[in-house]
Amino acid sequence: MPGPIKVISGRANLPLAQRIADYLGIELTHTEFTDFLDGEFRVQVTENIRGTNVFIIQATNPPADNILELLMMIETAKRASAETVTAVIPYYGYGRQDRKDRPRVGITAKLVANLISTAGADRVVMLDLHAPQLQAYFDIPSDHLFANPVFLNAFKTMQVNIDSSTTVMLSPDIGGVKMVRSFASKLECGLAIIDKRRTDVNKSEVVNVIGDVQGKVAIIRDDICDTAGTLTEAARAAIDHGAAEVYACCTHGLLSGNAMDRLDNSPIKKLIITDSVDLSGRKLSPKIKILYTAQLFGEAIRRISNRESISILFD
Repeated sequence: MPGPIKVISGRANLPLAQRIADYLGIELTHTEFTDFLDGEFRVQVTENIRGTNVFIIQATNPPADNILELLMMIETAKRASAETVTAVIPYYGYGRQDRKDRPRVGITAKLVANLISTAGADRVVMLDLHAPQLQAYFDIPSDHLFANPVFLNAFKTMQVNIDSSTTVMLSPDIGGVKMVRSFASKLECGLAIIDKRRTDVNKSEVVNVIGDVQGKVAIIRDDICDTAGTLTEAARAAIDHGAAEVYACCTHGLLSGNAMDRLDNSPIKKLIITDSVDLSGRKLSPKIKILYTAQLFGEAIRRISNRESISILFD
């Protein structure tokens, strides 16, 4: 029989971890973090977790302490004789460094995967990876969840008239076409693609719009909104090519630098993001709507613990 579930949260996204625990109907396992004056910190689980299925909720977005904290929690749980340890990573930071796209750079996404495995994780659960093939970087089982069902429910409840004749899904680059095509098929609408050229880190230039957006509501679908440069440039390109309105949905709202100003000054009517990154305490643009993913993660945790298939979550 499967052992009991224990959910442990790091400090990267405690609100999400609490919502996941609430969905599962359990309390978060009490954990103490001690910060020393020199910047070192210590993790201690103050409850008995021997023989349990431990799920550690921790995003790995910067600062790098979030990654170290995840590794320390995994190692702590293994030494405390947990039966299994699963790292639940709402946002897999450093996932964009997945290849050598220029001379003498590292593949940091693989390095982070190696560290998680070496620390003792038995499994990882992640949401909307920057590239699905990142799963292959792990030498342990990995489950890749998708936020599309969460966004689909949101658009169905919003007062946005979506049908094949008035709506088009817009991929902000060639790399995101597969994800956007899947979303478009669920909404039964058309597909268009932004042809862009990346000129530098966090800088890109729109070259062309492939597809018909004339007079239509364009919905941009992307995995990450960092500085909002790609998103806002894509929105302007859509408007310049005759789109009537532009909405956007991005799974991971990093919203770095002057992202808020860019969004406020863009033609985007509404940006929908998930709670994969903790934005509590941040002053957000009124255009931003945050959707909760606790049910998605909670159901995945329940099914993994009960040794059930999680493929139903992809529908």
